[in-house]
Amino acid sequence: MPRPKILYIDDDPGIGRLVQKTLEANGFDVSLAQSGSAGIALLRTETYDIVALDHHMPGHTGLDVMKDIRSLPDYPPVIYVTGSEDSRIAVAALKLGAVDYVWKDVQGHFRELLVKAVSTAIEQERLRREKEAADKEVRAARDRAEMLLKEVNHRVANSLAIVAGLVGLQKSSLQDEAAQQLLEQMRARIIAIAGVHRRLYTSHDVSSVDLKEYLGSLVDDLRAAMTDQGRTHPIQLNCVPISLPTDKAVSVGIIATELVTNAYKYAYPNRQGDIRISVTRDGSSICLFVEDDGVGLTELSSSAGTGLGSKVIASMTAKLQGSVSYPTVATGTRALLQFEL
Repeated sequence: MPRPKILYIDDDPGIGRLVQKTLEANGFDVSLAQSGSAGIALLRTETYDIVALDHHMPGHTGLDVMKDIRSLPDYPPVIYVTGSEDSRIAVAALKLGAVDYVWKDVQGHFRELLVKAVSTAIEQERLRREKEAADKEVRAARDRAEMLLKEVNHRVANSLAIVAGLVGLQKSSLQDEAAQQLLEQMRARIIAIAGVHRRLYTSHDVSSVDLKEYLGSLVDDLRAAMTDQGRTHPIQLNCVPISLPTDKAVSVGIIATELVTNAYKYAYPNRQGDIRISVTRDGSSICLFVEDDGVGLTELSSSAGTGLGSKVIASMTAKLQGSVSYPTVATGTRALLQFEL
């Protein structure tokens, strides 16, 4: 193992040589500099493990040199050496970034203290660098995991899009209108799930989904699907900014799909009308409303249907540990989903 390299900056050459002798006897390689400028010049060309810096020097102090050292890229730890009994000097040095300080006594005992300070500083620096290396590895591993997760979400989204396309092809090959509607509902549910994965692989955060952006994309998909079936009811979306965990976003998306699809199918049998989606937040409580000005809940309930949509809504609501209700309104239907973030 190479011997640690120490730079000792002191304008007194005699003390410098004594310090050099003591440190080298304890297993260190020592370079000497008799001025701050000479020390900075060596630091620009050589790599040192520790700098030991004297306070009193002609024309300036070690505190001035400390500032110059800290301006260097990847500067080494500094141990401040001072013969002054003014504790404010040591405090100033520590504030400037010194890792330790040693009182320079006239008897020379400070040299042994300097050996201990240098050994401790080298060990601390080793631990710091090891921690930085470990943190870097953790960040790299996390980045790789996020990249892989994005790739997985990309592939899942593509696979679900293919499945949705196959369902659409199967629907078009059928003559039975009820079967076509069932397949179209299934296709809408698949698209809702695929939308979450699509948002995840295009997002910097693979653990959550921007609900406003997700619902906006989902509304576009639903509008396009319903337009293909000859339904052109406008959909209005008003959503406050909310970031949802992915599993909750999937459940909310499927519930919204079911409610909007029901409104498209049953709310306006003989006329045009709009469908409104709004999301509000009160602390950790989230409310999603889907409402229309159509025939109303009584008529809607008596319309033809398999009941599968209600079971899907109940299942997804249970996953959210929330509730779905239908508050009374003067006209039309209002559905309310409530859950905790």
